[in-house]
Amino acid sequence: MKVCYFGTYRAEYNRNKIMIAALRSAGVDVTICHENLWRSIEDREIVTAGGWRNPEFLWRVIKAYTKLIIKSFSIGDFDVMVLGYPGQFDVFLARIISSLKKKPLVWDVFMSIYLVAKERGLEESPHSAVNFLKRMEKRGLGIPKLLIQDTLQYVDWIQQTHGIDPERFMIVPTGADDNIFKPTEQVEPKRYKFRVLYYGTFIANHGLDQILEAVKLLESKNDVEFLFIGEGPEKARIVQKAEIKNLENVTFIGWCSQPELVDQIRKSDLCLGAFGNTPQSLMTVQNKIYECMACGKAVITGTSPAVRSQFTDEVELKICERTGESIAETILYLKENPDLLEKIGHNARETFVDHFSVAALGKTFRKHLETLL
Repeated sequence: MKVCYFGTYRAEYNRNKIMIAALRSAGVDVTICHENLWRSIEDREIVTAGGWRNPEFLWRVIKAYTKLIIKSFSIGDFDVMVLGYPGQFDVFLARIISSLKKKPLVWDVFMSIYLVAKERGLEESPHSAVNFLKRMEKRGLGIPKLLIQDTLQYVDWIQQTHGIDPERFMIVPTGADDNIFKPTEQVEPKRYKFRVLYYGTFIANHGLDQILEAVKLLESKNDVEFLFIGEGPEKARIVQKAEIKNLENVTFIGWCSQPELVDQIRKSDLCLGAFGNTPQSLMTVQNKIYECMACGKAVITGTSPAVRSQFTDEVELKICERTGESIAETILYLKENPDLLEKIGHNARETFVDHFSVAALGKTFRKHLETLL
């Protein structure tokens, strides 16, 4: 099988890298037809909030799609065209190219950029393009032969919001790259403090206020410490909030390299998932949950239909309510039950290998694509 992976998708985004690696691991010949359009998350927010009116952006769009069209002439033959995330605008050009080559089009939707923009409050900006995004997203979803999504809950939301038939979707979970995230044989020296790790992009989905509330509730526990790794729109506010509360049991650092991040996961006793109450947070299983599972670490995450449909509490991970009090209680519970903590980490790794590793995802994805041939 030969696949053309197409679009102006985010080439360095985990979902796209994992899906390409997964297909290749399943013996699929993947040809890349990609062109950069977006410079950063902030760039997309500026454009959505009204920056689309800037002639410089319009010229950037023209150049990117012109280059993409030129590249499409040299990709040769393929069996299926797969559109990477985000593909809400690429899908219209992809329809033309795939139709000319008489090949089926598949779109890995993964996330609604309309919902992302709405959750970040971009519809309140003058000249906002959020309503336009909603219309274009709905129209684009009607084009491909097959749509890929990571959870059934997200499929339900798309049906309710855009009226798209759920039968047009197949599920490929998010997973993680186990060539990078994996356990180590190295034994860590015993530490006095029980370390709890949060890492991520400091967005509302992760429930940072709830996590910080748990930090505050545990400040009197001298043998518990928190490490926050990452950057993002909520970081400055959260750091300031921690300073106002005089929290000495938490340390903030910026992003580190992937090997350093894996090392920090390994050095931690417990990892935190997501606790936000946004639709996006409740409908997905965040990538970092799979990454920590791949490393054989126990993870606490907030309850949701998406989480409970894939995992069992106290088997592959620990599920709690999405409140600071529940997070704090669960941290202490696992700290005081080291055998359970170890068992969850062990089960997490086994479950990850069987269902969410690159190899497992590749088999699932390829099987979906074969239904079109």
